[in-house]
Amino acid sequence: MSKGIGIVGTGSFLPEKILSNFDLEKIVDTSDEWITTRTGIKERRILEKDKASSDMAVEASKKALEQSNLTPLDIDLIIVATMTPDMTTPSTACIVQEKLGCRNAAAFDLSAACSGFIYGLSVAYSFVKSGVYKRILLIGTESMSRILDWEDRSTCILFGDGAGAVVIGEVPEGKGILQTELGSDGSGAEHLLVPAGGSKCPITKEVLDERLQYLKMEGSEVFKFAVRKIEEVSKSVLEKSELRSEDINYLIPHQANTRIIDSAIKKLKISSEKVYVNLSRYGNMSAASIPVALDEAVREGKINDGDNILLVGFGGGLTWGASTLKWHGK
Repeated sequence: MSKGIGIVGTGSFLPEKILSNFDLEKIVDTSDEWITTRTGIKERRILEKDKASSDMAVEASKKALEQSNLTPLDIDLIIVATMTPDMTTPSTACIVQEKLGCRNAAAFDLSAACSGFIYGLSVAYSFVKSGVYKRILLIGTESMSRILDWEDRSTCILFGDGAGAVVIGEVPEGKGILQTELGSDGSGAEHLLVPAGGSKCPITKEVLDERLQYLKMEGSEVFKFAVRKIEEVSKSVLEKSELRSEDINYLIPHQANTRIIDSAIKKLKISSEKVYVNLSRYGNMSAASIPVALDEAVREGKINDGDNILLVGFGGGLTWGASTLKWHGK
């Protein structure tokens, strides 16, 4: 009997420190009303100065392993989706492998910005489907506060830190990941980027003076792109899955802006009651946003065995992706 391939455990971790909109009023020229009205964000989490993306990844992974009834030695591969790695090399995945004690696992990072988790889900599915690996730990972890310009009110208000993890493995036939669709458009790369720190623009005193080591974003362009692509990729992956919008029990979108989410669900004709949104508490956590939201929805009992789930993300690159799953609950 053929097996399905799906998520067998979830976990998440959020730093303790909370940075509210009222706190931001003391840092930049903004207001709680302005931020809330335009983004839906009320607060976000900020990682401790002596911690890094790998530390959050490890904590989220421990919870995912516990829920999966697995040990670190059961994991064959670790994939870390992040745009805020601990360092250029070694990969954050290798650092996580050592900290967790996953001695039997290969490890690598994946870079697709806020779409990273969906990209990673597709890669993990393919590895298990082909028989190369049996159990994969997929993590989205981001220390976005480390790449923000805290003098730029257009970006520093949007992002937060956190990590989410899932274990991918075999599930009963008919359950698990149904379809995934990915896309990219490099012509829009300049709309969301960190200009310096790579081979094109190494860090120099001049670069630091110009603050090019921080995230830059053209908000209006990203907004228009996101609204369009969420609808397009969601409809496409639903069609491939032979599902309709009304068949979806729960939608978990990338948490970037409530106006983007509201516009998308209106066009997809999905009730807001079927959409999980935690943006007001955490802000945009890039590759961590979907797995954190998924873990919370699972642990809150909102997602149950046999439910049809739609995950959709978009981000820098420009990149986008969506996945449908028939949930395997224990």
